[in-house]
Amino acid sequence: MSGHSKWNNIKRKKGANDAAKAKIFTKIGREMSVIVKQGGPDPNVNSKLKDCIAKAKSLNVPNDNIERIIKKAAGDGDTSNYDEIIYEGYGPSGVAVIVECLSDNRNRTAGDIRHYFDKFGGNLGTPGSVMFMFTRRGLIMIDAEGMDEDKAMEDALECGAEDFNAADGVFEIITDPNNVGAVREALEQKGYTVESAEPEYYPSTFTSITDEEAMTKMCKLLEALEDNDDVQNVWHNLDNLPEEE
Repeated sequence: MSGHSKWNNIKRKKGANDAAKAKIFTKIGREMSVIVKQGGPDPNVNSKLKDCIAKAKSLNVPNDNIERIIKKAAGDGDTSNYDEIIYEGYGPSGVAVIVECLSDNRNRTAGDIRHYFDKFGGNLGTPGSVMFMFTRRGLIMIDAEGMDEDKAMEDALECGAEDFNAADGVFEIITDPNNVGAVREALEQKGYTVESAEPEYYPSTFTSITDEEAMTKMCKLLEALEDNDDVQNVWHNLDNLPEEE
């Protein structure tokens, strides 16, 4: 999604009601569990875990929850096993969509994702069908309110950023996808409060929807995908997604 949509999504998550927060916490917990099993429970050794903890804290996940997730994932009693799966497809009007999932039941997840695309006027594609339209990059977002743009850009580049954009009340700091955590930490050491920092799929071309019915279906498709517990992230190349109330 464009940076503007991403920023709105972050603000929406931070202001979510209790039911929505519970779903966000569940998804972060699943992601953290996988990371702990892959790289261990020590964030000083497991850089992905350090990044995930920072992400959880930015979304107001309580420290007790974080510690409990890590302890459970590191213990012998946790038998949960999640596969990382990426689905690609097209929404209404040819909008390209990438869906990142963590699933303990591939058949269930595949059926759900296919159902959403079919129901809301899209179609699920094969691996590689839309991925070629996206590049992998790191994106760090900082609230620009009250901040000096020139100073922030200078600090970001000094911290290892590759590019810097300012728009819609937010600073977008672009990094190598493998360098997000290091740049985030360097910025935090300079006193910046990071709102979001993670790798993303960024579209090389964007698509607009001009038909009202198609836009309604696209919004419902994105809502259904993001509401599914198995879905961790949804990326798309729609550039005129309506701002949520």
